[in-house]
Amino acid sequence: MITVFRLLGESFGFAISALKDNRTRTFLSLLGVTIGIMTIIGVFSAVDTLRNNLEESVRKIGSRTLYVDKWPWDGGPDFPWWKYINRPEPKYTDYESLRARMTTAESMAYGFNVGNSIAKFKSNSASNITVNAATHDYYKIQSSEIAEGRYFTETESNVGSMVVILGATIAEGLFPSGNSLGQQISLLGRKLTVIGVMKKEGSGMLINTSSDEIAFIPFNLGRNIINYEQNNPSIMIAVKPAYTLDEAESELRGLMRSVRRISPQREDDFSINKTTLITAQLDQMFTVINLAGFCIGIFSILVGGFGIANIMFVSVRERTNLIGIQKALGAKNYFILTQFLFESILLCLIGGAFGLLLVYGLAFLVKVALGFAVVVSVKMVVITSVLSTFIGLISGMVPAIMAAKMDPVEAIRSK
Repeated sequence: MITVFRLLGESFGFAISALKDNRTRTFLSLLGVTIGIMTIIGVFSAVDTLRNNLEESVRKIGSRTLYVDKWPWDGGPDFPWWKYINRPEPKYTDYESLRARMTTAESMAYGFNVGNSIAKFKSNSASNITVNAATHDYYKIQSSEIAEGRYFTETESNVGSMVVILGATIAEGLFPSGNSLGQQISLLGRKLTVIGVMKKEGSGMLINTSSDEIAFIPFNLGRNIINYEQNNPSIMIAVKPAYTLDEAESELRGLMRSVRRISPQREDDFSINKTTLITAQLDQMFTVINLAGFCIGIFSILVGGFGIANIMFVSVRERTNLIGIQKALGAKNYFILTQFLFESILLCLIGGAFGLLLVYGLAFLVKVALGFAVVVSVKMVVITSVLSTFIGLISGMVPAIMAAKMDPVEAIRSK
């Protein structure tokens, strides 16, 4: 065992010495590997970042929430819109019937959105905002938090009080100095009192998953202002923890068919949507993206590997005389082989470390400049180490074997 460690130590020393003696060549070798490793880690980090942001947006919709809508969420280029165009919108009476009869629901809400609205306070205004009008239990289903003030009371929701909760971006635009609570703003042609401000969430990767540019009002207020059935209303059901989504969906489908008196021969005239429809599409999309990223990374790694192999062949040729002297003094083939393999692996590990540092540096710059967090997981560090070792092993194998098999006499005479 001591002999093995001594062999490894000497081989490591020879590798370090060779890299120091040929600094320009070492730098060029490292450059190829660094770019290759940086490319593959950068591609997969970008994919992971995109996926995390999309999944975070999906989680805001609700992973255990069912939605009764007119339109299904699983659209696409071949979406048969003509099958759904004549469906009725989910009505408030449908919501009331479901709320009275559904046993798997923990909480239920009914609401609709009005887009492209303008809110005003004195000389300040916020345009292109979305107004969300929903029943009182909506706050139990949504994942957003209130930073200042409070949510609607049940009485305010039932009577349709002239109150509003503002998204963080709207509040910043209307009240740059703060102090929004208790102020009256103009929205949808009414004077509404601000009773709360939502916690700032930042923009998401999916539409309408951030509350920053949404103003929340009671449903009964919204229905008195706007014909809600023309604004794609939706019934939202949060499922009890004791039941699975499939169980709740089965009950919901049966109750909706009963409420609408749909005969057994007819198809549903409503859609039951859930986030699994979105995640299934995301899985298909990221399968293709990961495959493309893998191909890009492999080509980058191959370029770096060929560069290492070329440098190692040059190194063997330059040290042929030294190899002959070592073998003449009794060095075994495996000692010569280990020297060059160590040098090759060390080059790749150092290049991989520089590539990883560059990715972390770029991720930090992106976060500072754009406020966008880039995901570089610990898994990437492990993959980088393993991949660098593997590339170094493969790239240095043939030159190392060639050096180990040299005839000592011929090697000494080569000088």
